[in-house]
Amino acid sequence: MKNILVTGSCGQIGSELTLALRELYGNDNVVATGHITKPSETLFNSGPFHAIDCTDIKTVVEVMNKYSIDTIYHLAARLSAVAEANPQQAWDVNINGLYNMLEIAREYKCAIFVPSSIGAFGPNTPHDNTPQDTIQRPNTMYGVTKVAGELLCDYYFKRFAIDTRGVRFPGIISYITLPGGGTTDYAVEIFYEAIKQKKYTCFLKAGTYLDMMYMPDTIKASIDIMEADPSKLIHRNSFNVSAMSFSPEDIAAEIRKHIPDFTLDYKIDPIRQEIADSWPNNMDDSSAREEWGWKPQYDLSLMTSDMIEKLSARLNIHI
Repeated sequence: MKNILVTGSCGQIGSELTLALRELYGNDNVVATGHITKPSETLFNSGPFHAIDCTDIKTVVEVMNKYSIDTIYHLAARLSAVAEANPQQAWDVNINGLYNMLEIAREYKCAIFVPSSIGAFGPNTPHDNTPQDTIQRPNTMYGVTKVAGELLCDYYFKRFAIDTRGVRFPGIISYITLPGGGTTDYAVEIFYEAIKQKKYTCFLKAGTYLDMMYMPDTIKASIDIMEADPSKLIHRNSFNVSAMSFSPEDIAAEIRKHIPDFTLDYKIDPIRQEIADSWPNNMDDSSAREEWGWKPQYDLSLMTSDMIEKLSARLNIHI
């Protein structure tokens, strides 16, 4: 049985992945951590939680020793729009924090999962069927930290034989946890506003295609890559993974199948639009499919149906 440490457990992915890991491996075997002192009641009451700062290695060591951790899911990070607003903080959390966690993994001989992102690509990357191995010259601090993180993980595997693994996540959509300052946030916000107001003002322009993934598939990818046979992993880190690619008008059209009078208009955020324009329209995830059997369960239609059903119940609004 694994003893797992999750950093960033209060974030969009971490809050749901931690609960899934506890269901799979046992509540007491999955230690949730974050920079806040009190997470949600569900997270806090279901298993151990400790407030740590991944940029302060001493706080991590205390938890490692207490629970004999052998596997780390390192999710603590600053997302794209937030990182652009405070690039110094983004570097500190996304790079110095990651370096500390890799050193912890080396010292304690842990396996470590470190997610990357479509933000690791840039304007010169092929935008359609973006290859697994391609040019990566991002023009944002978030993207710079993600590329550096991918290289650090590759280095620790090759130099120290640390079992580093990861995927490049697209935009993540969830009915439980709100996103935390990313460029793809509109794809979550649009559901909330469709259900509550039957209208939404999008900060990205029409025709902006981006890869997306529903949270159940995000959790599945995170666990599947760590359970994969290491002898079959050619890349190990930063696998492209995707489930669907759509534009704002595509998701609006799908929502109208359930909420016919839903309307969509636009007020473009130039910063987030510039970021989105530098990212892929859709990624080629054939390496993940071939090396560890990646296969998403949700497409746009299935996700939209489930999001509207679950979110309307959560908001107690009848559709």
